[in-house]
Amino acid sequence: MAKSDIDTLIKQIAKLPALGTRSARRIVLHLLKNRDGQLKPLIEAMKNLDENIKTCSVCGNYDTADVCTICASDVRDSKTICVVQDVTDLWAMERAAFYKGKYHVLGGVLSAIDGVLPEDLNIESLICRVQDEGLNELILALPPTVDGQITSQYLISRLKPCQVKISTLALGLPVGAELDYMDDGTIELALQSRKQI
Repeated sequence: MAKSDIDTLIKQIAKLPALGTRSARRIVLHLLKNRDGQLKPLIEAMKNLDENIKTCSVCGNYDTADVCTICASDVRDSKTICVVQDVTDLWAMERAAFYKGKYHVLGGVLSAIDGVLPEDLNIESLICRVQDEGLNELILALPPTVDGQITSQYLISRLKPCQVKISTLALGLPVGAELDYMDDGTIELALQSRKQI
């Protein structure tokens, strides 16, 4: 591997969340020292990920099938949908292992500053699911930020004609926090303490 190849890899790794150039250098050096044990399996895993992972056509989760394992499950409560901002929030909910319903990934939240409009999110598919699936409850598990609250209010106004019970996570979650950074107990408590809007 030429020095330019090493530099290119360091720059690519440094672009990952929570990593900078120094961390990227350490990671690349570690991978170079452990080519057979870690570098080659990592390359293979990334290649498989690129070739096999799909976005679920129902909820927006990542899986190896067009309809993800959660959406295809007969065991999960199909009458309850938890709306999350991103897949990381879905994974956080699953990690807590308390929620047994299904999900809908919006792909972000409305943001005037960032220019994110309703048509940029998976809102229309959510409206269709609510209308077609005869839900008992829709849980809005969006971040307790200004943009998250605006998105929740927008969804509530759009879903009002559907006459579905809409609830939010308890406000015990810290303001400005994201689900991915919450511990499992906090997520479980927030779900148990949700309230109808």
